[in-house]
Parts: sequence; C-alpha cells; structure tokens
Amino acid sequence: MRSHVSILVLNRLAIAVITLLIVSLAVFFATSMLPGDTASILLGQAATPEAVAGLRKAMHLDEPALLRYVGWLAGLLHGDLGTSYANSMPVAQLIGHRLVATMELAGITTLVSVPLALFLGITAAMLRGSTYDRIVTIVSIGVISIPEFMVATGTVLLFAVYLRWLPALSSVGEAHSFFDLLKIYAMPVITLTFVISAQMIRMTRAALIETINTPYVEMALLKGASRARMVFRHALPNALGPIVNAIALSLSYLVGGVIIVETIFNYPGVAKLMVDAVATRDLPLIQSCAMIFCLGYLLLITAADIIAILSNPRLR
Repeated sequence: MRSHVSILVLNRLAIAVITLLIVSLAVFFATSMLPGDTASILLGQAATPEAVAGLRKAMHLDEPALLRYVGWLAGLLHGDLGTSYANSMPVAQLIGHRLVATMELAGITTLVSVPLALFLGITAAMLRGSTYDRIVTIVSIGVISIPEFMVATGTVLLFAVYLRWLPALSSVGEAHSFFDLLKIYAMPVITLTFVISAQMIRMTRAALIETINTPYVEMALLKGASRARMVFRHALPNALGPIVNAIALSLSYLVGGVIIVETIFNYPGVAKLMVDAVATRDLPLIQSCAMIFCLGYLLLITAADIIAILSNPRLR
C-alpha cells in the first residue's frame, strides 16, 4: 500500500514538472507575440532602420523563436533569468526585492485569513443549521461571487475616499512606524483575505461536517462526550487532511489576487513590476515574473493534491 501511495505522489510530481515545461513554452511564445517590435519601442520613433536591426541582432531577436526558447529555458534551469531590455540590469536583481515585498504581502494575508477561515468554518460546522451557520454560509457564497477587482475598488471607496482612514496607495517606503505599516498593508490584506477566506470557510465546514457524520464520531457523542470534545478530539484530527488540502488550494488563489491587488493599490511587488514591464515590452522581465507566478500556483496545487493523496483513509 505504501508503494502505491509513493507511485501516486511521484506521478503527481512528474505531472507538475511536465505542466511547468508546457507553461514555460506558453509563456515564452505568448510574450513573443505581443504587438509591436521590441527594438523599435526601446529606441523610439526617431531610430534608423540600421539601429533597429543592430539592436535586434544584439538581443538575438533575429534568431528563430524556438532557438531563443531553448536558450531561455537553459538559462532558467541554471538560475539565469536574463537581462532586462529596458535598463540592461539582470532580471534577478530587479525581481529580488520585489519578490520579498510580494512574499510579505502573501505571508501577512495567510496569517490573517487562515485562522479567520478555520474559526468560521469550524464554528459553522459545530453550529450546523443555526442562524450563525446560515449567515456564515450566505456571506461566504456572496464573497465567492465577487471578483477581486470589485472588492479592491469597494475597499478603496469605503476606507480611502469616504472614511479617509487608510491611504489609497500602498507605498511601503513611506512607512515610518508600525502604525503606518498597518495602514499601508490594511487594504491589500483585506482584499486578499476576502478572496481566499470564503472558499476556505466553505471547504473547512464541509470537511468537518462529513467527519462528524461518520459512525465513530456519533458513537463518541452517544457515549456522553460533549459536542466541543466530539469535534476537537474526534472529528477535527480526522478531518485535518481535507482541511489542510483546502488551505493549500485556497492559497493558490493568492496568485491571481496578488496581480490585481498590487496593480490597483500600486504595491511595489512582482506583479506590479510585470505590469510595468508590459508597457516597455521588456520580454525577459515579463517572462520571469510570469514563471514565478506560475511556479507558485503550481507548487500550491501540487501540495494540495499530495495532501489529498496522503490523507485518503483508503490509501492509508
């Protein structure tokens, strides 16, 4: 049985690697087909055809696309992200501090959203059928149906425009105290928490209710165990696998949410850097940023799948 589980896990890892290879192919050729000529955009309208041709040759843009892809992929495998077309700096250097800022935003959001979602999901399952449960369920379904940009826009209108409590833009460099830092992170974190918590609440509630309905948990209740003891001692440990799977799956939505949130709030992260790179058609920078987001999403999805495999009672 253990060998069967190992085979399933290895198959999932192999699928993840193949998927990442296909994604790299799609990212490279999709960015290569962006409208406009990179050399002409960088040199401006006053550039001569000879200068444009010389720059294209210097950046290897005159080579076949497949040959450029192989060279780019080989560089990625060796940790070389290339050189930015816009400012001739290494892409890794440009992304470095921006990636830290994005990870900080994602980390703070995780620290806020996961405990909140677990609390609401577990308590809703414990009080199944009550008014509290119905309110949590209705609000969760409502939040799931609202796009991230609408949540972000509504947050700006409420807290920045009408109440004037928080700044509309998240300029981390302007923070001079811990209170300033809280104000800067507040709206991006609120928006991302809305994006990922609702689905996490629903999945946590469903996993716990399914475990509560099993015979051995009902037997503990019949033997005189309190409802809280029945949930936390018997049901929750056995529902931990599906709940952790739900957390990993929900956190994967951070990838799409971060791109929208960083753009709306002008947060200095990788997503904002990628959006700015599109304007200058900085292909190496766009490709590297896109691959970082794809890799993050794929890691979380793969982790969720592996947790689902390992937590399957029939496989254990």
